[in-house]
Amino acid sequence: MTQETRIAVVGFGLVGRRHVDVLMSAPGVTIASVVEADAKGRADAEELGIRVFDSLEKMFEQDKPDGVLLATPTPLHVQQGLECIANDCPTLIEKPISVTSGEALQLTNAAEMAGVPLLVGHHRRHNGMVQAAKSALVNGQVGDIRAIQTTCWFYKPDYYFDEAPWRKKKGAGPISVNLVHDVDLLRHFCGEVRTAQALSVPSRRGFENEDLASAILTFKSGAVATISVSDSIVAPWSWELTSRENPRYPATNESCYLIGGSEGGLSLPDLRVWRHESGPDWWSPINAQVLTCDSQDPLVTQMHHFARVIRGEEAPLVSGIEGLKSLEVVEAIALSAESGQAVSIASMSSRSEFKPREAS
Repeated sequence: MTQETRIAVVGFGLVGRRHVDVLMSAPGVTIASVVEADAKGRADAEELGIRVFDSLEKMFEQDKPDGVLLATPTPLHVQQGLECIANDCPTLIEKPISVTSGEALQLTNAAEMAGVPLLVGHHRRHNGMVQAAKSALVNGQVGDIRAIQTTCWFYKPDYYFDEAPWRKKKGAGPISVNLVHDVDLLRHFCGEVRTAQALSVPSRRGFENEDLASAILTFKSGAVATISVSDSIVAPWSWELTSRENPRYPATNESCYLIGGSEGGLSLPDLRVWRHESGPDWWSPINAQVLTCDSQDPLVTQMHHFARVIRGEEAPLVSGIEGLKSLEVVEAIALSAESGQAVSIASMSSRSEFKPREAS
């Protein structure tokens, strides 16, 4: 019988608690401990019977988990990630990997030099719907991808901002906070981005950041993607309200991704593939086939994948370099929106990816 993989969770907020729930219920993995600086958070974890530390340093002094999951605020990711790497501990960092791509490069370089697995929690890639869509695209069911339309519209209530005033500040708008998820999926589907051209609209609520932005991305493959994001639009068209990943969000039967190809079209997350009966011809009848997919919670799938990476059985699906590349695109979108000019994305494709460890 395979021994359970012990994983520590750093940060016992909303996201950290979801990961702890997975570790306490999914077979093959278990919670080693929780690291939480806040006294109330530590008390809440202790009530669940979990071993708790108030710092990573104390945890590593007294225990060595098989892996660490960082679910702390983004500004803490680099320092905490470097500490995990220094302790030779495989690390899964919640997205985004860091505040800036420069910081992310520091972290990925350290992991590469130490030979420590570094993963980023872009969990949507572990969603069965995304995996089915990726397989359909790879298998040519839509032909060459020509364009993608992505809608990321939702309304964050006033109390969301009042309970965390930093969310009203410059740099905390939907470009930085929300788009990294969608950008990562676009890269997953279409490959590397060449340029970004964007515009943004100042917050109607008087905050320092934007509340609406649109961007056009061109890919090295020749595909073009259009993205519209807003946290002040009432609409059913966002991943949160269509994917049913998180039960906290009300579910709709809409789709928020439209992928257009030379042979067919694919909508996501409803997984409908549209093709003409007699080949590409707008006068030929067009019908949809619905793809099937695995329905397991992507957080569970991601955690099992992390355990396999720790054991040296797989390479990371979303490595630190992948998290860095997605962050570079988001930075380019923000810079383009500010300057009004198209921005080229520096290529990181020449960097080597992490190879699996030898199983111990």
